[in-house]
Amino acid sequence: MDNERAHRLALLGLRSRLATVFYRSPVEDPVLQQTVWNRTFPNPIGLAAGFDKNAVAFEAALDLGFGFVEVGGVTPLPQKGNPRPRLFRLEADRGVINRMGFNNDGLNVVEARLRRRSGRGIVGVNLGKNKDQTDPTADYATLAGALARYSDFLVINVSSPNTPGLRALQSAEPLVAIIRATRGVMPSEGAPPLLIKIAPDLAADDLKEAVKAARAEKLDGIVVSNTTLVRPASLQAPQRTETGGLSGAPLFELSTRVLAEVYKLTEGTIPLIGVGGIGSGADAYAKIRAGASLVQLYSALVFEGPGLVNTIKQDLAKLLKRDGFSSVAAAVGADHR
Repeated sequence: MDNERAHRLALLGLRSRLATVFYRSPVEDPVLQQTVWNRTFPNPIGLAAGFDKNAVAFEAALDLGFGFVEVGGVTPLPQKGNPRPRLFRLEADRGVINRMGFNNDGLNVVEARLRRRSGRGIVGVNLGKNKDQTDPTADYATLAGALARYSDFLVINVSSPNTPGLRALQSAEPLVAIIRATRGVMPSEGAPPLLIKIAPDLAADDLKEAVKAARAEKLDGIVVSNTTLVRPASLQAPQRTETGGLSGAPLFELSTRVLAEVYKLTEGTIPLIGVGGIGSGADAYAKIRAGASLVQLYSALVFEGPGLVNTIKQDLAKLLKRDGFSSVAAAVGADHR
């Protein structure tokens, strides 16, 4: 089936609650619960941005067993994204390449949907800029000002490879300007945590600068990482030559290595969300030991289906107990001790 059509059907299945009839989450294992940003997460497994771009199925995703969901990326104005085809399955490699280009319904529509949320569960929003916007700072501020009251956390996405010039915003000067403008429009009390999402392809010095800016501006967290432009030599699928960001299993090693480096650069002082290639409880555990307080997945669902969420949680709980950890928090950064 066409990849985007399959995606739409998956969202329809969630919205109609068909998937949750068969895959509803069992009782959570207490070892998976933790508190981050004064919010209690029933488990550390999140649904990454990109799946529910338009906030149409986030509550159903929570019913599948996710500990939290990140919707978006959202841009101020509706955006069609890049020409099709723009989404490719690399079945032989358990990976995905996309060059979607922030296609979404726009701020007004997404805000209206989030305004109607029941309030249960933890839901964050991924913020992006419109392709033709020459003042990206204004776009992020517009989004944050409108969505802060309906979000449990906000993520400044400056790392998608599919919007021209976006990744340049990870440099210290533009990044600081965006952070300050975004913070400036959020409520003085009760503002949601503010995070940035970075690319796995940053050079060592650029990564240090981005983390230094995050610490100096007292950001609440860092999402590591977005998709990669790197093409490992091990890729076998014929679609491996397509342009766009690579995610899924081929991204796991690179993104986990960058995650560990960010944990060392932050000295464990900023909560990290580990993303990239998670397809098992062992993968999630590796991210946590490398420094992630929370993790997210998306691409693995393409190949494994919605039952994967609960399988990962069950296996992660077993691994934590096997190694003597009483909680997820106790295992965060264990590889550095």
